[in-house]
Amino acid sequence: MKTLLNLIWLVLSGFWLFLGYLLAGVLMCVLIITIPWGIAAFRIGVYALWPFGYTTVQRRDAGAASFLGNVIWFLLAGWWLAIGHIVTGIALCVTIIGIPFGIANFKLIPVSLVPLGREIVRTDQPFATR
Repeated sequence: MKTLLNLIWLVLSGFWLFLGYLLAGVLMCVLIITIPWGIAAFRIGVYALWPFGYTTVQRRDAGAASFLGNVIWFLLAGWWLAIGHIVTGIALCVTIIGIPFGIANFKLIPVSLVPLGREIVRTDQPFATR
């Protein structure tokens, strides 16, 4: 079932959201100092491409550096990506078939706003953090 949901998601919004994260990651990698944010954008982009069967959990070792990094991320790219998730989620919720995908889009908003200090894990092992 997860594979079917992921395939439908890929066609309806996953590919376009992935391209948005890819663009954010490339723009972040242009400057040397923002490469960690670019890597985070690529990681979340893959999650946005194939989200069913995965979830995000807080990392135990995240600290003040993650907080400061998330503030910078939010200002540079996070709010743009969150707007993309909101618009796509609303558009998908217009139809009954799209409602689960719209809800999945809304669940991606927190990780698009503050990605550092979170880890993407399989849903069958949500407590397996580093």
